[in-house]
Amino acid sequence: MSELAQASHRQPPTEVFWLGYGGLLPFIGLAVLLGADAQRAALWSQALVGYAAVILSFVGALHWGFAMSLPGLGPGLRRRALVWSVVPALLAWPATLLPGSVASGILVAGFALHLVQDLRLAGPAGLPAWYLPLRWRLSLVAGLCLLANAWYAVPRG
Repeated sequence: MSELAQASHRQPPTEVFWLGYGGLLPFIGLAVLLGADAQRAALWSQALVGYAAVILSFVGALHWGFAMSLPGLGPGLRRRALVWSVVPALLAWPATLLPGSVASGILVAGFALHLVQDLRLAGPAGLPAWYLPLRWRLSLVAGLCLLANAWYAVPRG
């Protein structure tokens, strides 16, 4: 492997870095708005749940892409990746119909389950070394924002 190929295997391409971390801006912004604008907290909560559902569906689809494009996957792993790839969307969609605290819990669980699936796939699939650390960081921030949503969504008296 060339030195350039090794470096790109360790560090995400610039576009991946900016798009991945840029994708956290709505999570963070909406979580801040939840605490800063109590009058419209229900709107910000709904927006956060909707955005998280879209992103959870997106990360699930990554496994569909891996299953279709990685030649080194065995048939069993390929089948598991394809089946898993639709599970996040099946968790995310109903979450959009539930109250903010329940929806946030389901979405946090979905992101955590997806990390487990990423861990199972990364080694056998030969994913770049930067993939799992990036997924951990992105999922952690998304999860913390969703937990803030659950906190603000619980009525206090």
